[in-house]
Amino acid sequence: MRKFWFLKGFAIVAAFIFIGGFAVMSLWNWLIPSIFGLVTITWVQALGLLVLSKILFGGFRGGGGWGGGCGGNRHHFWKQKMAERMANMTPEEKEHFRAKMKNRWGKWAEKSEENKD
Repeated sequence: MRKFWFLKGFAIVAAFIFIGGFAVMSLWNWLIPSIFGLVTITWVQALGLLVLSKILFGGFRGGGGWGGGCGGNRHHFWKQKMAERMANMTPEEKEHFRAKMKNRWGKWAEKSEENKD
């Protein structure tokens, strides 16, 4: 079973590399020569551009690049600011806020109550 999982993961990564390189090569060769007058590129050069963009901008999955996945420390700042805001609310304001969130997002309040237990 574990071997199958590894082969499936390998196939997905290989397909992503092949399709990603082909997509970058096709887009480059379609747009760049006609817009900027530059030469066309090969599939290997397109893979190089894909890796370079990953290094510079941190694209494929969370983290990397400038600031990291969800904006670096901004996520922690937002979380801290919301915790301070909730701490300064009266019990009536907290209940009103929870009711408002429940109306907007469904069973949000019930899920947070279950997670406390």
